[in-house]
Amino acid sequence: MEKGIAAVVRQQFELPDVDIRTYSPLTLAYIGDCIFELVIRTVVIGTGNARPDSLNRRASRIAKAHTQAVIIEYLEGMLTAEEADIYRRGRNAHSRTMAKNATVADYRKATGLEALAGYLYLTNRFERLLELINTAVSGLKLEI
Repeated sequence: MEKGIAAVVRQQFELPDVDIRTYSPLTLAYIGDCIFELVIRTVVIGTGNARPDSLNRRASRIAKAHTQAVIIEYLEGMLTAEEADIYRRGRNAHSRTMAKNATVADYRKATGLEALAGYLYLTNRFERLLELINTAVSGLKLEI
């Protein structure tokens, strides 16, 4: 099996192997937020060159809490038991912060999605993450 990005980073920086199951859901969401955004930004720029403000507006429509909540609601029935457990742990984690312009319910669902994204990334299942995001974007007909 080919190494994932996270494994290559750990190797290059000589980071010790860590049991990902020991990470808190908010730690998973912390890295998952970035990974989700990276995927969406990559798709956005893949549609063609544009001004950065236009690119940012397009990416932000997908990466905001409300849209992430819609995405995870769409995907929930497609998750494995393990993935559903990670999502639930992330959704139920109590954060001290709150996204502006988001309901508490949307913010928690988005945090759950980000925790799942972080988990899949850190366990070298990036292709599964891409599959889920692509399924949601296509199924929900989200404009990127």
